[in-house]
Amino acid sequence: MSPTIQRHPLAAQAAEVLLDRVRAGEWPLGHKLPGETTLAAQLGVGRSTLREAIRELAGKGVLDSRQGAGVFVTALDVPEDWDAVLHRATIGAVLEARIAIEAEAAALAAHRRTPTDLRAIRRALAARGNPGKTLVDKDTAFHRTVLVAAHNDVLTELFDSFVPRIHRAMTDMLRARPITSPEEDQAAHHNLVEAIAAKDARAAAEHSRAHLTALKEALT
Repeated sequence: MSPTIQRHPLAAQAAEVLLDRVRAGEWPLGHKLPGETTLAAQLGVGRSTLREAIRELAGKGVLDSRQGAGVFVTALDVPEDWDAVLHRATIGAVLEARIAIEAEAAALAAHRRTPTDLRAIRRALAARGNPGKTLVDKDTAFHRTVLVAAHNDVLTELFDSFVPRIHRAMTDMLRARPITSPEEDQAAHHNLVEAIAAKDARAAAEHSRAHLTALKEALT
């Protein structure tokens, strides 16, 4: 028999019981929950309290209340805080995520880049090869210009959310394994730029993937 709510705050407790039932697999992803009257009776709360509990879980992305259709399961747990995920991520995991994001972004940039985008990418490439700020800062700035040239706000936002962790990961990696040939490293980035300039999406993706994969392999 489903547990009932016995202490305050009722809505918070009702939300926790509903979340426990979702976690336990009682309602699969996309499943419609029972009606308000049934659920309220199961939890031992009023319908207004139940609605508040559903709103709380909807705000966390677990449930979706659809007008005239009912309440549906949209996630099987409360998503973990993104910053916490990134904080504990290994350098290898960060590089794998960069490969997934940046290889696709490079291909899109080759398709969509404007003359203004290309000038920004070339300036960032030149800055990357000049002394001044740390290599990690210049490298991050360069790769962001490629992301911007992809003209996909979701990819750019993903990259930006990664930047602090990317910075730490690359700093740690370069401290452990400094680049043995800065000229070859800069040339690899030059090849990426030329593929974008030539609007060769396949080559751009391959250059991006090859560069980041080489960094990952250098860790092992």
